[in-house]
Amino acid sequence: MKKSLVLFIILGLVATMFMGCSQDTQNPENNPEQSNEEALELTVAAAASLTDAMKEIEELYKKDHSNTTFEFTFGASGALQSQIEEGAPVDVFLSAAQKQMDSLEEKDMIDKDSRKDLLLNKVVLITPQDSNADIKTFEDISTDKVKKIALGEPESVPVGQYSEEVFDALNIKDQAVAKAVYGTDVRQVLSWVETGEVECGIVYATDAATTDKVEVVTEAPEDSHKPVIYPAALIKDSKNKEAAKSFLDFLSTKEAQEVFEKYGFSTL
Repeated sequence: MKKSLVLFIILGLVATMFMGCSQDTQNPENNPEQSNEEALELTVAAAASLTDAMKEIEELYKKDHSNTTFEFTFGASGALQSQIEEGAPVDVFLSAAQKQMDSLEEKDMIDKDSRKDLLLNKVVLITPQDSNADIKTFEDISTDKVKKIALGEPESVPVGQYSEEVFDALNIKDQAVAKAVYGTDVRQVLSWVETGEVECGIVYATDAATTDKVEVVTEAPEDSHKPVIYPAALIKDSKNKEAAKSFLDFLSTKEAQEVFEKYGFSTL
């Protein structure tokens, strides 16, 4: 009986050790070979007009990439360009115009093979929802109906660049610039119109669609400015190139495009 008891105890200990090893092997935390992908963070610099769409796309992407977290920087495309040129650790850049992306490509700071034209937008003239200024056309900007107009700073904010192109095409640039109040990005322009600090402003159609506090007076004629194309690309010094490419590719999927279209963009 003593021998049988000793043998039973030994077998029990062996079985317990085996089960413990088996559980450790099955537990990803104890077995690096079976662990989930390493957690990583992607830094995305995107035009301010993309704020709402990108936040929703982030959640969609993370459903199948739970190891990925995002650090978004939204702002004027020109300001984002400058940050990248100064060495900001950005993985993906989405601009609201070709100019900023062209500049980075000329300086060999983007992966030019990854560059793609992603979206289209429209330029619109807006007024406060309760406005009684009777503004109906871009030409009204040059009249006494408008004392102040909110515009994006043309040196850094693409919508400001497009606005000046429209003014040139309509021969009202001098009058418009004399009344201009310049915002640091398109969302600041939108905010000034919402609060009635100006009689009107020029933003993208997608920004105007985010609020019920403004009224879209009219769209700028298509031939009055360059097409509002949003290019996207990987930054050459990205430390997470494979993951960044995966996210950039996701932006062209049907799932992501449906989100962009929901917010008023046209997809390319």
